[in-house]
Amino acid sequence: MLDRKFIIDNVDAVKLNCERRFVRADVDRFVSLEAERKQLQNELEQLQSEANATAKQIGQAANAEERDAKKEIGRQLREQVDTVRTKLDGLESEIDAVQRTIPNMTHPSAPIGADDQSNLPLTNGKTPVPTYDFKAIDHVELGESLDLIDFESGARVAGAGFYFLKNDAVLLELALQQYALELLIAAKFIPTSTPDLARNSILQGTGYIPRGNETQIYSIDGTDLSLVATAEIPLGGLFANQTVDAEQLPLRYCGISHCFRTEAGAAGRASRGLYRVHQFTKVEMFAFTLPEQSESMHQEMLEMECKIFDGLEIPYRVVDTATGDLGGPAYRKFDLEAWMPGRGNNGEYGEVTSTSNCTDYQARRLNARYRTKGEKGTKFLHTLNGTAIAISRALIAIMEIHQNQDKSINVPKVLQKYVGKKIIRKL
Repeated sequence: MLDRKFIIDNVDAVKLNCERRFVRADVDRFVSLEAERKQLQNELEQLQSEANATAKQIGQAANAEERDAKKEIGRQLREQVDTVRTKLDGLESEIDAVQRTIPNMTHPSAPIGADDQSNLPLTNGKTPVPTYDFKAIDHVELGESLDLIDFESGARVAGAGFYFLKNDAVLLELALQQYALELLIAAKFIPTSTPDLARNSILQGTGYIPRGNETQIYSIDGTDLSLVATAEIPLGGLFANQTVDAEQLPLRYCGISHCFRTEAGAAGRASRGLYRVHQFTKVEMFAFTLPEQSESMHQEMLEMECKIFDGLEIPYRVVDTATGDLGGPAYRKFDLEAWMPGRGNNGEYGEVTSTSNCTDYQARRLNARYRTKGEKGTKFLHTLNGTAIAISRALIAIMEIHQNQDKSINVPKVLQKYVGKKIIRKL
């Protein structure tokens, strides 16, 4: 979340930022509550000072009558202190609730718009959009023909939006993980396998809503735990309420996790098959940096995503994400949109990765700090996240882009050593 002093000192800029992000946040209410809090805080400090002075006077009283009078004054002051402190605690909770609705500030170059229709295309990948001398089909039909994906059994076992991967699709999933890890480890990312559950405080700290009508999260009844929607959540929690030395930064992590999302409201042909599902595997990048390192780290993550999909010979474009599609924590976000021949009537781009610079927004909520040798105090870290591989969407792109007329699929060269074959054919 944003720093309170920053909000107070930049009210107009914060309100304009909310408008450009299409976020309803009562900034004026925050300012009013903060002014009230400061007044109460001053009142509390004054009462505590008077109570302390009275306590000292009790021992200096000339007689019992004066001592009893001072004790009564002290008792009344303590009651007033308790009353003001209770009001202050309630006010703090209210201020925090409003503060958490205020999104991060936005990079000045981010395109202004309500949704992904306003995203700004920047560059294209190395692989051109292919042309076929046959009618390209989508991954659902390919998966059924090659016995790679079983949506019917998935729905019977767990409900719509779940699926079984079978045969060579399983090998492709494992190959994608291994391929991504190999590149990331070489780039000094620390490999991790993360918990599939996290405390709700960690979800809230990273900017996710664990409960309520708008949540995309599966919560565990009777606990303060929820299933993670991305490894960003547990990785972001690594340094919650912790302080690291500046000399250690930047710290790069890559996490393998299952991801669980309700995908409430998702429907339509664009969401067909594996594009929007309730569970998938993902390799996620996450970094903790000094403030002056975060912009360059953001570029590094974007370049890694491009390297991964160039290696898979997938045509894609890089887009600068519009203000209304950033989400609360992101200062700036880039997406990779891969060309998917089976999407829409004649093929369309679909998001396969995103990478966000969240500056100190998440770290402030998580109380994740760093200290600099020789300097007093601590400061908030900057956090960044980026998709290396979201398996389900990567499978769509690979199957559809590399399909042949006989419905076989060419395995990208970088995956062949893991899959053990060059072409996936019907068994």
